[in-house]
Formats: sequence, structure tokens, C-alpha cells
Amino acid sequence: MGRLKEFDEDKAIDGAIDCFWARGYEATSVRDLAEHMGIGGASLYNAYGGKRALFATALERYADRTSRQRIARLEETGRPKEAIRTFFAELIDRSLADPQRRGCLFVNSALDVAPHDAELGKAVAGYLDEVRAFFQRCIVAAQAAGGISARLDAVETSHHLLGVLVGMRVLARTHASRETLEAVARPALQLLDVPVARPGKGKR
Repeated sequence: MGRLKEFDEDKAIDGAIDCFWARGYEATSVRDLAEHMGIGGASLYNAYGGKRALFATALERYADRTSRQRIARLEETGRPKEAIRTFFAELIDRSLADPQRRGCLFVNSALDVAPHDAELGKAVAGYLDEVRAFFQRCIVAAQAAGGISARLDAVETSHHLLGVLVGMRVLARTHASRETLEAVARPALQLLDVPVARPGKGKR
């Protein structure tokens, strides 16, 4: 039987997320983590096995409380095309509302961790791909409903939207303005407005 944790695990993991998010994986020490989590270094090792394993746990919790939660909420609306637009609008709002401009933990980790740790890099890529898959599902659903042109390649467009999203998250860390972030998003979102071919139109 594993050793019982003698601390508030949710609060501790939230502290770890904040620490990794603010400092980055490489620059975060076990002492930093223990301080932010409100526990001792020995408790950290006993409960999580060390910094690397704790980082993996923090990423999973971050996914549950950010992208997964937002995706589930937007998909429940039944308006797939608008869901993509709202996702980007909320991303801009969240980026600007953060006074520290920390960006996205996944995107930061893709730059900080992925080049040096293949396994963690694969995990980070998987979290980002969950967002890309959301874009793809929305495009396919909107195409089925006649709201997005069937000429648009759903897979390629979902990859493009993810690339724009990642770029915006990096740009936001430089204290880019709302106008700048919206200007970056606008051409990508305009792809969703390619005219839908109507029966009998354009045929000779």
C-alpha cells in the first residue's frame, strides 16, 4: 500500500503548476517546488518520485483544468464553427488578463522541455494535439451542417489553426497588444468563411 499523503494534494499540485508555469521546467528546483507546494522536499519525493514525475502530474492537471474543460464546454454548445472562434477569443482574453504574461504551460514546455526530453516532449505534443483534434472535429461537424465549405481540408486546417494558436501564445508573452493578437488570428479564422458551394452553382 502506498504511503498516505499528509497534505492537500490539490493545493500542492496547483502550487507546482504555478511554479513550473512561472519559471519553466529547467529553471525550477525541487526547493522551489516544495516551497510553492507547501511541503517538504522529502514529502515531494515520497509522493511523486521527484521533479520529472511531478511535472508530468502537473501537466495532466493543467490539461484537465484548462484546454479539456474549455473544449468540453464549447462542444456542448452545438455550434462548431462558433466554438473555434470563441476558443481563439478566449485565448486572447486569457493572455491579456495575465499580468505576468506566462503564456501556455504546454507551449512553454514545447520550447523548454521537448528538445531535451523525448518522453515529456511526446506528452506535451499529445496535449497540444487534443486541441488540434478539437479544431478538426468542429470543422467536420460544421461541414456536415453546411456552415463550412467541404472544399476545406479539415485535417490541414486544424494543423494550421494549432500553429497559429501556438504562435499567438508565444507572441503574447512579449506583451503584444490585443490588436496584434487579433490580427494574427483573423486570417486563420477567415479560412472558415470560404464560400460554401451551393447545388447547381459554378457548374456549366
